[in-house]
Amino acid sequence: MGSIKLIKKAKSGKVDASLNKMLDSVEWGEFRLGDLFDSSNGNFDIKKEHINDCGDYVITAGLTNNGILGKTDISAKIFNKNTITIDMFGYAFYRQFKYKMVTHARVFSLKSKFDITEKQCLFLANSFHFLNKKFGYENMCSWIKIKGERIKLPIKDNKIDFNFMEDFITKLENEKIQELEAYLKASNLKDYHLTNEEQKVLEDFDSGKVKWNSFNIETLFGKSTRGARLKSNDRISGTLPFVTAGETDEGISAYIGNDVYVFDKNTTTIDMFGSAKYRNYEYGADDHISVIYTQNLPKFASIFITSAIHKSSYTGEFHYGKNFYPKDADRLNITLPTKNNKPNYKLMDTLISAIQKLVIKDVVLYTRKKLGTL
Repeated sequence: MGSIKLIKKAKSGKVDASLNKMLDSVEWGEFRLGDLFDSSNGNFDIKKEHINDCGDYVITAGLTNNGILGKTDISAKIFNKNTITIDMFGYAFYRQFKYKMVTHARVFSLKSKFDITEKQCLFLANSFHFLNKKFGYENMCSWIKIKGERIKLPIKDNKIDFNFMEDFITKLENEKIQELEAYLKASNLKDYHLTNEEQKVLEDFDSGKVKWNSFNIETLFGKSTRGARLKSNDRISGTLPFVTAGETDEGISAYIGNDVYVFDKNTTTIDMFGSAKYRNYEYGADDHISVIYTQNLPKFASIFITSAIHKSSYTGEFHYGKNFYPKDADRLNITLPTKNNKPNYKLMDTLISAIQKLVIKDVVLYTRKKLGTL
């Protein structure tokens, strides 16, 4: 698999002391990507209109939904599970399922030249974390550009130590499961049993009994406002989340101590690309962010509103050459459940509460299964 360059240790990243100790105790070597992987591309230009929730997952560029565009049954090349995808921005994801890929967004698939387990492939995928610092719109990532790059891997007797990868991911997974269990308990999220009201709302949605209507954002919540520019070099370290455009860390670029306008929690932000996000905390924002004042709504109703806004604003119309601004937010129309010709916020609140329980149920059962308490 090519030559090995011995090194003292690799950067351990944000893991706890025991995992850091594991990383520090092993010997490391550098391996050329072209010696480890074969690359391949999609063979059909899958577009949004081909997504029909049938067939296989479709991978595109970007961080949204880990690059999953949706599902399609249109005829296209199918890539095997236990492989890694890398997009034009250098974002790498492990894929534990079979999938198809778009061709217009410059995503490619890497298959190892040797047999590896799921956990070993997860370890390998994490070794690509440096790529997204090197690539972007102005310099798009491709296999030709990176196959000469080297990644750091654990070695034993001058060979890749696959057993170490397996053990490390197993321990990391176990520790994260313990943390998740503690979080669910502390946040009172372990109750996944639906109330009669929640069950009825779900049934009404499924049966088409819910009435819908279109509403203008400005009419509902008043004029949206814009954050203020704060250059990276001017930011003072602190505790206030500072929101900028992008999907990484939900758009939070820093935690600041500057004297900036603080937006209320339970509000919605829309970035320059039209991507809407719900904020359950106070925050500052830069001039690429528009804020919708939904703070007077119940929490889950605000989340529903954010989802409706995102559907209307994140359509591909806005980009670097055409930014989304507050005036665009004020013109947005969103479709909402109604009662007496007004938005039915109570129904929205109940629906999202029910959906959260359905999602949490899977998480709770998953943690119990992993911990052996199911």
